[in-house]
Amino acid sequence: MSEPRPSPRRVGVREFRGNLTSFLKQVQDGQRFVLTSHHKIIAEIGPPSAAVIVRKPGALRGRIKVSDDFDSQPAVVLKALEDGR
Repeated sequence: MSEPRPSPRRVGVREFRGNLTSFLKQVQDGQRFVLTSHHKIIAEIGPPSAAVIVRKPGALRGRIKVSDDFDSQPAVVLKALEDGR
């Protein structure tokens, strides 16, 4: 069983915005924050979960094939689009 995480620290939006670099460093270190505006919770910020997948641009290069006629339409379809029907 994993140990319980401490409650996120409540921080006002104005304070968060004024000390953004410091708060983001704390997030990198594992701290979580609940952002409030006029005493209402509006967001929670913390380190990404393990389920977050980092996209790698170009990872599918060469694996996707587009048909030669991908962007051509039959005349009937084009006429219907132009007529608005």
